[in-house]
Amino acid sequence: MQFQPHNLSEIVSNLSKMLKRIIGEHIQLQYQCESGLPLVNADDGMIEQVLVNLAVNARDAMPHGGQLVVSTAVAQLDSLQARNHEEARPGRFVTLRVADTGSGIAAEHLPHIFEPFFTTKAVGQGTGLGLATVYGIVKQHQGWIDVSTKVGKGTVFTLFLPIVEATVRVPVQLEDSCDQPPRGTERILLVEDEDAVRLLSRRLLEKFGYTVYEAASGRSALTMCRAQSLQFDLLLTDVIMPEGVSGRDLAEELRADNPRLKVILMSGYSGDILGHDTQFVRRTNSRFIAKPCSPQLLLDTIREYLDERGPDA
Repeated sequence: MQFQPHNLSEIVSNLSKMLKRIIGEHIQLQYQCESGLPLVNADDGMIEQVLVNLAVNARDAMPHGGQLVVSTAVAQLDSLQARNHEEARPGRFVTLRVADTGSGIAAEHLPHIFEPFFTTKAVGQGTGLGLATVYGIVKQHQGWIDVSTKVGKGTVFTLFLPIVEATVRVPVQLEDSCDQPPRGTERILLVEDEDAVRLLSRRLLEKFGYTVYEAASGRSALTMCRAQSLQFDLLLTDVIMPEGVSGRDLAEELRADNPRLKVILMSGYSGDILGHDTQFVRRTNSRFIAKPCSPQLLLDTIREYLDERGPDA
């Protein structure tokens, strides 16, 4: 985490185009962000991840369309108001509110929504890590989340983040080249069916110099590569994907045209990499990363793997 003083409304504004891409044309997106907000001590990349995960959650709750409203404001809580939430405390806070008009959350599910791997979605449609990640990031920012929901009417997530008071000097972390993740210029094909994971991974890789092409399935990746005769240095792909083309299937197809293509397989299911996938990794000297993984681990693995000389190099 790289904590810096940030205006929450500016972080939301910088992410507006990505959020529109994520939720699709069938959902109306509105912003109600206050200008001149007090600053919060935050990692902007982590706050972006919170927003993306909440937007994806809202989109999935509105398959037939609806409205998503993202707003920021200032809240002053006294001791009496703070008692309404077990993690709340009195003081001044900046709030980030994400409200949808979707299906809502059933009463029996509400106590479990922030638990890792808890999901009501079908197998392959979600990992159950989105809201758990949101909860963890907000806790690391010394904040908390309030949830209000009504089945059939929608859900509102309100995040409370402590304000950096004018009298407080926030230490700014100086960049230490020894601690910075390694950079690169290679061409990477990123294939991931979960929009939030794919878009955030692309932003991370591009931030560190890589040229990234993305696809939401193995089949669409094959179509794109053949139509444009694209060549890559690395394939970074999920293992289990829709449309009948797995990550290993995609790797086999692309390596038939480019035997030097390096492959990193990712999966949130430990059993996915057993059997023939294990043999593929060994035969091709590929890599496997278990999801979720830290940005540092992903960047380090990619750089070390790309720098590794092959047996025929």
